[in-house]
Amino acid sequence: MKVDKYYEKNDLKDIDKIDTKTLFKQFKETQDYKIREILIERHLYIAEILAKKYTNRGIEYDDIYQVACIGLIYAIDRFDVDKGFEFSSFATPTIIGEIKKHFRDKGWTIRVPRRIQELSKRINNAKVTLSQELQRSPRVEDIAEYLNCTEEEVLEAMEASKVYTPQSLDLTYDSNNDDKDVNLADLIGEEDAYFDKIENNDFLLRGMEKLNDMEKKILIDRYFNKRTQVAIAEDLNISQMTVSRVEKRVIEKFRKEMKKTLS
Repeated sequence: MKVDKYYEKNDLKDIDKIDTKTLFKQFKETQDYKIREILIERHLYIAEILAKKYTNRGIEYDDIYQVACIGLIYAIDRFDVDKGFEFSSFATPTIIGEIKKHFRDKGWTIRVPRRIQELSKRINNAKVTLSQELQRSPRVEDIAEYLNCTEEEVLEAMEASKVYTPQSLDLTYDSNNDDKDVNLADLIGEEDAYFDKIENNDFLLRGMEKLNDMEKKILIDRYFNKRTQVAIAEDLNISQMTVSRVEKRVIEKFRKEMKKTLS
């Protein structure tokens, strides 16, 4: 049946009243996008239900729901009403397949080889099965034997799985103090002392580029070699007063350089 002939018999205002099976038959014949949109709207609840089952696994619900909707569209396009299946039964595995594919491809914070991702999934399933069979938490060797792989492969996959859903740095812990909790960020890092040294060295090198040879020697002897003004004056065959004046001039140059840096 042609699209235009279909709409000659069915007013668009009444299309919402047509039962779903009839719409699927009409869509199969006409491939009309208006019918497709109505079928999508009628079955969005399936995408919503399935998407909610995969929340709190490291990917935002809105993203999962969008993927589920894409799976729903694929299912509608492929569904053959004449085979006698219920659409929900046909659509569910299609939608779940798209969601799992999305998790496999996008859910890992750090990209790891596909074989590791697949092994990680098998390990999780094995843990459930072995826990019931052994009535205890399975050891690495138990999992390796069950999956017919090496212990090293199991350990590698278990370590890699830790990048799947990293903990937020805003995660708080009880500090046994009523005043405030401790953030994870406060526990896992601290300021590197070498950062300041790098910045200071860079500042000194830039400042020394503007000094003459005498100023450089006096600066180095006074502040790095810890020599007295008298000892420096004897080496340079100048007065101690001259060394003092040069030292003050060097300090003033560095102050001006510091102001430029901070401004």
